[in-house]
Amino acid sequence: MKARSIFLASALTMTLISTGTAMAARDSIAIVGSSTVYPFATVVAEQFGKGSNFKTPKIESTGTGGGFKLFCGGVGVSYPDITNASRAIKDSEKEHCAKNGVKDIIEMKIGYDGIVLANAKTAEPMQLTRKEIFLALAKEVPDPQNDGKLIANPYKTWKEINPALPDTAIEVLGPPPTSGTRDAFTEMVMVEGAEEFDFIKAMAKSDKDAFKRVSETVREDGAYVEAGENDNLIVQKLQANPKSLGIFGFSFLDQNADAIQGSLIEGEAPTFDNISAGKYAVSRPLFIYVKKAHVGVIPGIKEYITEFSSEKAWGDDGYLADKGMIPMPVAERKKYADDVANLKTM
Repeated sequence: MKARSIFLASALTMTLISTGTAMAARDSIAIVGSSTVYPFATVVAEQFGKGSNFKTPKIESTGTGGGFKLFCGGVGVSYPDITNASRAIKDSEKEHCAKNGVKDIIEMKIGYDGIVLANAKTAEPMQLTRKEIFLALAKEVPDPQNDGKLIANPYKTWKEINPALPDTAIEVLGPPPTSGTRDAFTEMVMVEGAEEFDFIKAMAKSDKDAFKRVSETVREDGAYVEAGENDNLIVQKLQANPKSLGIFGFSFLDQNADAIQGSLIEGEAPTFDNISAGKYAVSRPLFIYVKKAHVGVIPGIKEYITEFSSEKAWGDDGYLADKGMIPMPVAERKKYADDVANLKTM
């Protein structure tokens, strides 16, 4: 073990034993982060709690960005041991971690998920392209009257974008900027949709800032509604207004299939098989990040991530697949299971 790691672990141990209350407060694993990963981490925590002598970890759904902010705050009992993420850690977050002494981090990919646009089952299912979604939600869009020009988004209904779409108001309920789901939606839907227009795609080379602004900025006139990190609340709102759409991870759609349905995107439905086969375009990897300095100090961390990386959990027939997570290929699972066994850091 590196000298710095020994020092950090020793400092953490001293913090733990310095007061009885601190010890009592941290005899279980503290986990924060992604609302998408939350149900997977929770079922692993429940299995771990039942099948081991350790306490069931405490998990808080803070969103991916919020999770990294807490996780990277420092080393010690006041800070989380693990953060869940529906995207990879950013360089800026690594720098924030390092600045606060969080330097030995174990990155563990756990599987895949899809991003869906869903509506209530009482409505007709939607069939959309990423270009149409961009035109519905971007703050600025190409002027249909002037080639190569941008205008403030004028579209009020889906039918105005494509006559084949419903004559209903554009209203999409989605996550806030701190959400990994929002990041993935922006990257895989909005940016891809923007690049369907040659003059916007050309901006990526000629003016990267302008391209980022056009492709990633969502309209603020009520067509896109930031609905927080509570996906259950979005489902309730979709049921109350069947003409609206909501942005979710596939796993949440899978768990609420009695109430909501996913839109086809580029002609493919968001199903387990389509995502697994790479047919559904809007899919992403999921991760957990572990603070190595806390391993062996906070009870049960290595045992918890070992449970997470077991075939009975994340395998093709594992209990996480039953919850809607798309398993990684066998070789990828083996790589990350080996990394966990060796506590390999980034």
